[in-house]
Amino acid sequence: MPSWRTTLTTAGISGTRLREDYTHAARRVLRREPAPYLALRLLAAPPLVPYLAAGLAFMNLVDDVAETGTPQQRAAGLAALTERVGAALKSGDSPDPVLRAYAHAVDSRGLPEHWVTRFLEGAATAEAAFDGFADEADFQAYLDAYAWPGVLVFTGLQYQGGPDPEQAAGWRRFVDAAQRVDFLADLHGDLADGRLCLPLARLDEHSVTRADLERARDTPAVRALLAAESRRARAALDATHGILDLAEPGLRPVIATMADLMAHQLTAVERAGADALRRDVGYGPAAPLRILLRAAASRKASRRPTSTRR
Repeated sequence: MPSWRTTLTTAGISGTRLREDYTHAARRVLRREPAPYLALRLLAAPPLVPYLAAGLAFMNLVDDVAETGTPQQRAAGLAALTERVGAALKSGDSPDPVLRAYAHAVDSRGLPEHWVTRFLEGAATAEAAFDGFADEADFQAYLDAYAWPGVLVFTGLQYQGGPDPEQAAGWRRFVDAAQRVDFLADLHGDLADGRLCLPLARLDEHSVTRADLERARDTPAVRALLAAESRRARAALDATHGILDLAEPGLRPVIATMADLMAHQLTAVERAGADALRRDVGYGPAAPLRILLRAAASRKASRRPTSTRR
């Protein structure tokens, strides 16, 4: 793995201030999401790494503002952030180093700004004002408004000029799976925060109440509900097959690792059953490291020159 300085140089990022901006963004990602950061550093092609780190830092920044404080504070924070983002994209400058780095990444990689605008609009509506899903249609609308553009403000930077329609549709399938797994893995914490992220219509199908979930009742109906939701998540994960063909070669090892981590977490949810209502189902420290090391070894082996015997 090249040093961070070498990585910045390989990506064509020059100038002391700009390099410091990208470094600040990367450190923010490392603190908040060490597994994705390590996957980028270990597995992605160096010319892509700084841009994707800036994209992930921006996505996390918007998420944090959309999820912090009262509804009024979220709305005010997102309105102010949207104004700052617009100014940064227009001028290339900002008091915030994350926004400076991201504005440079968007300009350098040619990401269409409508993905950024769509994400910010979704953050202010679908996320900041989130009050649950009535049914599957509500869930799909949430993906379209917030989760899908949220992924593309990050992963869209892998494509020079932004994703084409087929690539964007592939990421729509990917985020469908990722969101289902995430909601199941975080059931306990979300319920503790007053968020129910399973559609109410599906609770009704199994004669389960919100109180049943909040009180972590281990009943046949609750277990049947969670099993059915896990099957839906598994089917959505299966539907992401082919995403590697739509990714840039330099990012494919990272995407494969992300899919492996999702599959690992979903398996843990399936094994937990009703216990997922008593504790969030995380990766644990060993699984991400094991998956990352296996992917890094595979990448290294694939790049090793093949010897020819005479």
